[in-house]
Amino acid sequence: MKQTHSWMAALVLAATCVTAQAATQTQPDYLPPWNPPPAGLQFSVPPFDAIADLHGDVVDPQLTVFFAGNQFMVVHDLVAAFKAAHPAYQRVFVETLPPGILAKQIESGALVMGNLRLALKPDVYTAGKGAVERLQKEHGWFAASADYARNPLAILVAKGNPKHIEGLKDLGRPDVRVSMPNPAWEGIAKQIEAGYRKAGGETLDHAVMVTKVQDGSTFLTTIHHRQSPLRVLQGESDAAPVWSTEAYFQEQILHHPVETVAIPAAQNAVATYTAVRLKAAPHPQAAKDFLAFMQSPTAQAIYRKYGFQPLK
Repeated sequence: MKQTHSWMAALVLAATCVTAQAATQTQPDYLPPWNPPPAGLQFSVPPFDAIADLHGDVVDPQLTVFFAGNQFMVVHDLVAAFKAAHPAYQRVFVETLPPGILAKQIESGALVMGNLRLALKPDVYTAGKGAVERLQKEHGWFAASADYARNPLAILVAKGNPKHIEGLKDLGRPDVRVSMPNPAWEGIAKQIEAGYRKAGGETLDHAVMVTKVQDGSTFLTTIHHRQSPLRVLQGESDAAPVWSTEAYFQEQILHHPVETVAIPAAQNAVATYTAVRLKAAPHPQAAKDFLAFMQSPTAQAIYRKYGFQPLK
């Protein structure tokens, strides 16, 4: 009898493995990093060993930039253009994590990711204009600033919009699973919540951010510019409020099966992005050159390519 059970268990296990393998083979690969990797030996095993938001040269960089994570899509082109314009800077390291996490990294002096510890100090930090002004008031970290792009909000849904999402008010419906940035470290969350209040008052905001968080139909992300698109693509969330460029990138650049639902101007928010040079920048001249570059026609054209509203 035990031998029969063993054979049955083996058959079930084999069938499960074949089914899982078939599912893996038929399931489209939507996993990040979503951008071309740098040259060198390519080794990654998602989701165990895959780093999407640390870019470039971590050893003795000549410029280190902490970018608000929702701009990850511009980094490849932007850094290549900066190197071409300034050949003296060829070792550039960029992080594209949520701006609140980057601010905590500046404050604590290090970032620990798995078994990796990074104690690099940034030359340049970018975030929303309001966040930069608040950090400057609290810490006085910054020596100079430059605004360089704008970005409104949108709603990302699966192709065909199966839940018939028409606007922010629909995100309060019990049948709509929402992927929402965590207000603890994602500045975009406060902008979206302001939109909820404009669309449906405190009742809508409470429904999405309290009631639905408690029942599990609102998922609070840790890194929304990666998790929210992936959750929609993998069918784990029905809708995700994002910056419009994140939806544009998934739909128009990567051609993933998603759609964008526009948010009316009366309920929307437009972010102004600001780059700042740190007073304690290890490479002050490189930081000055990068801030000037961010306002150049070349950089503005790159931002326009990825759907941002340039300032010039």
